[in-house]
Amino acid sequence: MTGNFHVRFLGEGACSNAASLPDNNGTAQGQAMAVLAAKARKVVLLTGTLMGGYADDLFFLLWRVLTRRMIEDGFEANRRGSLAPAALGFMREHGVLKDVFKEGDQGSHRTARGKKVTVHTKKAPGFGPKGIARYVLPYTVFLKLRDIGGDVLPPYEEQFVNTVMTQDQAERYEKMRSALVSEMKEALRKGDKTLLGVVLNVLLAWPDCAFREEAVKHPRSRKLLAYAPALFGDLEAAPKEQELIRLCRDQKSRGRKVLVYTIYTCVRDTTKRLKNLLQAEGFKASVLRSSVATDRREDWIMDQVDRGIDVLICNPDLVKTGLDLYDFPAIVFMQSGYNVYTVQQASRRSWRIGQKQPVDVYYLGYEATAQIDCLSLMAKKIAVSQSTSGDMPECGLDILNQDDDSLEVALAKRLAA
Repeated sequence: MTGNFHVRFLGEGACSNAASLPDNNGTAQGQAMAVLAAKARKVVLLTGTLMGGYADDLFFLLWRVLTRRMIEDGFEANRRGSLAPAALGFMREHGVLKDVFKEGDQGSHRTARGKKVTVHTKKAPGFGPKGIARYVLPYTVFLKLRDIGGDVLPPYEEQFVNTVMTQDQAERYEKMRSALVSEMKEALRKGDKTLLGVVLNVLLAWPDCAFREEAVKHPRSRKLLAYAPALFGDLEAAPKEQELIRLCRDQKSRGRKVLVYTIYTCVRDTTKRLKNLLQAEGFKASVLRSSVATDRREDWIMDQVDRGIDVLICNPDLVKTGLDLYDFPAIVFMQSGYNVYTVQQASRRSWRIGQKQPVDVYYLGYEATAQIDCLSLMAKKIAVSQSTSGDMPECGLDILNQDDDSLEVALAKRLAA
């Protein structure tokens, strides 16, 4: 492949229908991009999500398109051809790494007591000003569609809706939280992290899934850790579901369709329940499932629109890339999940060139639950991502060097505090 030509890779911004910019290690898309970029004299890469909050989100992308500079700076493959040590070095120099030292008693010896020190390194969100100045600013143009002029995009607004649980729901939640956090603390004191994911998942999910009984068991011993009976009937809307119905009713009165995101589509399937609740209130609702092939989803959705649906319900992962959903100017997140990319991409499915109506995005969360902590931490991750993409948050550079953990670990710490 020779000659002078430009290679353009389109990422997921409001101006593109292509897949996300390839930046992960080992992906076929990333490797293909590196081969093509190496053969081209000039390369233009476009993306709407430059990073997800961590410095190593950028490492492999930079290594593939700025290989010479990265090698000059000492970031190169080792003798075995692995880039893992270089990625760690990049994180240590330009990102945020936390070294956790754990000292234990090795037991008695004849002349002294032995001590065993173990070190565990983990990454935290942030990308330092030095890295931005060296690798981002000289090669990046931060251009938003609003900068082009001509009102190519309509107004876009995000709102958080704080929802209060019923008294019985709140009491059950607090009882479950107390029991599970107590068990988790005891396990963590013993160095056992088995319950970490279990506790987080239950405390995040149960308020939205209180229509089914919840029996939480230890994943190994099968000991019953907590139990809650079903609190809501099949057509008895919980407070957050009532808020969803209110939002849908308001949007329908204005002639607008609603896209509803829920991450619970497997064991704790909420999609069918939401559809039944909305239909009972007079709405026409459909559920998009993963069984619909990726290349058929846009046509499937258009068929549903032609049939006159008011509400489309799905997991945000199913539509986060490659779709222009102009017919749904109102988007409601019943839950956000952990993934920054997913939230950023899914929230803009209808805010695309060609959209004529104002786009409203709503995030629903139950007051005084782990859901609020999750949304708060997600907001911090998005702030870091936006900072590196040219949108500085109100707190300025402080957000770039926050001493924070992964969202799951940070959430666990809040629960255990």
